[in-house]
Amino acid sequence: MSEQDIIQGCLRGSAQCQRALYERFAGKMYAVCLRYARSSADAADILQEGFLKVFSKLDQFQFQGSFEGWIRRIMVNTALRTYQKQRFDNESSGYERLPEAPVDPDAIATLSEAELLNLIKQLPEGYRVVFNLVAIEGYSHAEVAEALGIQESTSRSQLTKARRWLCEQVEALHKINI
Repeated sequence: MSEQDIIQGCLRGSAQCQRALYERFAGKMYAVCLRYARSSADAADILQEGFLKVFSKLDQFQFQGSFEGWIRRIMVNTALRTYQKQRFDNESSGYERLPEAPVDPDAIATLSEAELLNLIKQLPEGYRVVFNLVAIEGYSHAEVAEALGIQESTSRSQLTKARRWLCEQVEALHKINI
């Protein structure tokens, strides 16, 4: 069944098409949710809430551009709203600009994708959300600031601190593996 057939079937209320849509995109979207969530249970909650929104807003999809990208945007926005509900205040003030921490290229080369994703999950929540939005999703600092209700300078400093923390962890892992 084509993507368009599945969408049309969902719009008609077909449970089979709804199941097909969920099964086609749940794995990829769970990975997106997991990058923003504190735990796999939180990611599953975000995924479920996100798919409820996908199904309720499906009639708004214009068949222009990527359907997967449209779903991804809903999942990211759902994760951001969840984060905003849980956000802590001490991350909202501006920080001084910190220089980037250099990292040994050999250390990065030995790191698996799973290890890197695990390190990203260990970032403090504010840093993790900003890192995911800027470094992975491609948001600008202005977009991050608007989405999270923070200053652009806070977004920049949290990204810098996230990168520094990740570099330190990569270096530590590399030293252990030598």
